[in-house]
Amino acid sequence: MHHFRAQGAIRSPCRTTYCPLRAQGATEYLVLLAVVLIVALVSVALLGFFPGMASDSQRAQSEMYWKSASPIAITEWAARLYPTNGQIQPYFRVKNNGAYPVRITAIVGADGGRAYSSFGLGCGVPATGWYNTSDNFYLAPGEEKYFGPVGSQWYGLPCDRTVYAITGASTGAYVGGASSICQNSTSSPGTLIWQSLGFEYIAYIEGQQITKRQVGKQVIIKCLPAI
Repeated sequence: MHHFRAQGAIRSPCRTTYCPLRAQGATEYLVLLAVVLIVALVSVALLGFFPGMASDSQRAQSEMYWKSASPIAITEWAARLYPTNGQIQPYFRVKNNGAYPVRITAIVGADGGRAYSSFGLGCGVPATGWYNTSDNFYLAPGEEKYFGPVGSQWYGLPCDRTVYAITGASTGAYVGGASSICQNSTSSPGTLIWQSLGFEYIAYIEGQQITKRQVGKQVIIKCLPAI
């Protein structure tokens, strides 16, 4: 009996190769973890260095958020630069996802400023000058309208409801505060990004007119090639 107890006492849980293998596995795990962290840090650094870059997942999340936003959603968007004048002209199809009618009065840029649409020829107003967004953006529940420039060379829209994207301050028809804008390129047109975007609107609720502001999350648009 004493003999077997002594033998049990001196037995090692490590047998011949168990402990060395366990240590080797732990070392390999730490090396792999370090590689993963380095790759992640490099990716973040690259995205920070190239502000026009955004992943497909980021763009998808941005689109999903704005399609389900309420009361004002953006169901479609696009953007491109027009080389002749260097303007970045986005296209937004907006929808009233709420339960009450609304009238959009302005777009709120990432700088917190307000921008108005320009109305063009064929839309019931003169072809020149700036016109308040509220003139045309009354939306019943479920109704859709658009912001965008006229013409087949753009988005095939029948008339002008133009706004412009800029990195500076919002003014006139310019939606400001963009952190990245479209480039004059057919092969690498870049990405249009606002870190936030919103709308000012009037809600018509049970006979009352209530002025409100809706500010949402990022807008990330992969630009179309310049024309």
